[in-house]
Amino acid sequence: MNTQEFIQIEEQYGAHNYHPLDVVIEKAEGVWVYDVEGNRYLDCLSAYSAVNQGHVHPKILAALVEQAQKVTLTSRAFRNDQLPLLYKELSEITGYEMSLPMNSGAEAVETALKLARKWAYTVKGVARHQAEIITATGNFHGRTISIVSFSTEPAYRDDFGPFTPGFVTVPYGDAAAIEAAITPNTAAVMLEPIQGEGGVIIPPAGYLKRVAEICKKNNVLFIADEIQTGLCRTGKLFASHHEDVRPDMIVVGKALSGGFYPISAVLADTKILGIFKPGEHGSTFGGNPLAAAVARAALRVLVDEKLAERATELGNYFMEQLSEIPSKHVKEVRGRGLLIGVELNKDSGGARRFCEALQHKGILAKETHDYVIRFAPPLVIDKETIDWALPIVREVLQMS
Repeated sequence: MNTQEFIQIEEQYGAHNYHPLDVVIEKAEGVWVYDVEGNRYLDCLSAYSAVNQGHVHPKILAALVEQAQKVTLTSRAFRNDQLPLLYKELSEITGYEMSLPMNSGAEAVETALKLARKWAYTVKGVARHQAEIITATGNFHGRTISIVSFSTEPAYRDDFGPFTPGFVTVPYGDAAAIEAAITPNTAAVMLEPIQGEGGVIIPPAGYLKRVAEICKKNNVLFIADEIQTGLCRTGKLFASHHEDVRPDMIVVGKALSGGFYPISAVLADTKILGIFKPGEHGSTFGGNPLAAAVARAALRVLVDEKLAERATELGNYFMEQLSEIPSKHVKEVRGRGLLIGVELNKDSGGARRFCEALQHKGILAKETHDYVIRFAPPLVIDKETIDWALPIVREVLQMS
């Protein structure tokens, strides 16, 4: 079957909740993906940072195959021999005392919200069902009803109400607005250290540190959603570390899977995560042995291959080179590590046409918020591959 035949079947039988580029991928390796006609493309999206370690990393693949031949699912009604080791290794790598695994990023965010509310009632002393959680404009934390309740993107929420109460939204990057929004009922502040889906929006220097100070002063939990920015993408294990901030809770996902099998987690110390009691929260697949084995291998690759350092070195180079491209369409190049956004001017015709042009020349990137092209290749990319891509990007950004 060819590309158009696959697309026709997908359009006929699948819900139209995505607008993908018209490329049909059948295999991948490292930073490269191949379509059903055998064309090769450089992946500059990394499945929204889920394949930081590169596609089909051999060590993660080996862990998947080995575990799949033993046992894949026990449910949490029983214990398995992989989950305890994942708990221990997550703690050793991240410095948090406990973790709670789920499947998707949205599930982990929901877990963090529930945990923050219970903490507010049982530890802080907020009146039952009165807890508030402060979020920021431009956020993207997932697509559940509760999460879209505090989204500021009309497409994510307009037709999906009524919404879950208990959320207060303030401008992103404005620590004073957070401080002003805090009340005795405030349980937590939840932020992305960098807003990836929002267009690779980087807050002002010192913002995260100031938010952490405000939270500590007011006995409020600071939750960092690092699903996309965490696990080495920005040049640190967590993007929060760029300001030496240790949030009370961190939400991780995407690259925890190495792109092989869905797994996410909430990280926190015992005084917070320890308040959950049996039966209060869970998931049939959360913490399953297959996901745990995959996550353990994915973490080892991040550490052993020094992918945070690689993201810093190559991200700085890639961003510097992109910034030097003369183009009437480019408003700004910004990013951290290998999470880079090229924002286009409003008269550019939008980012979609540039992404389509890049696709036809062998590079897969994706528009976000209409006018931003996101460049976020797997962290295993090398300088030679970036140098191969740059003339193509330059040509596309200079088109009329």
